[in-house]
Amino acid sequence: EDCEAAVKVAVDTFGALDILVNAAAGNFLAAAEEISSKGFKTVMDIDTVGSFNMCRSAFSSLKTSRFGGVVVSITATLHYGATWYQAAPVAAKAAIDAFTRTLALEWGEFGVRCNCVAPGPIADTPGMEKLSGGKADQVDWTYIPARRAGTKFEIASACIYLCLNTYITGQILPVDGGEWFGKKAMIPREMVSRISRGVEKQSRAMGPGKTAKL
Repeated sequence: EDCEAAVKVAVDTFGALDILVNAAAGNFLAAAEEISSKGFKTVMDIDTVGSFNMCRSAFSSLKTSRFGGVVVSITATLHYGATWYQAAPVAAKAAIDAFTRTLALEWGEFGVRCNCVAPGPIADTPGMEKLSGGKADQVDWTYIPARRAGTKFEIASACIYLCLNTYITGQILPVDGGEWFGKKAMIPREMVSRISRGVEKQSRAMGPGKTAKL
């Protein structure tokens, strides 16, 4: 009922509803074995069920948009691999990614496009404070290719891009500076060549069939 009421207020105030951004999220650090069923369900209700309810409530207005209706759901990159102590948010955000593709498939004929923006660590947000244990200002960003946290402006601009490009639907756009695949280098850059040549020298000494040439 609240979702339908929100849509009605938007349509009554502005005459139409063209864009829906699902940005609500519930999150907390917890070992999986310590999360209660109620706690897990709460996160699913806020993130996944809430996003679906808003999409469904907005559909009738979005499909009559003069510009083509757009849904952008804010998810995460937490589930691209695995994330410590985030069992509930990982499940919730993965579910949104999945049903967004399905909505894109089903609603395309009505001119409604559905996409996701998947933020990595974003500075000055409650989520960043929670995931860092309240020590966001002490995080070592060297494992991220971009070497920093993102900004709220960068997430907003990604949403605008997905709203303006009318040939993108059913996609998930990571905006994370490469965080989800980032990892610290095993050895310093300046030592790579020397160490590699030493290893190859040892390899060649092992005999035929076990060599590599750089």
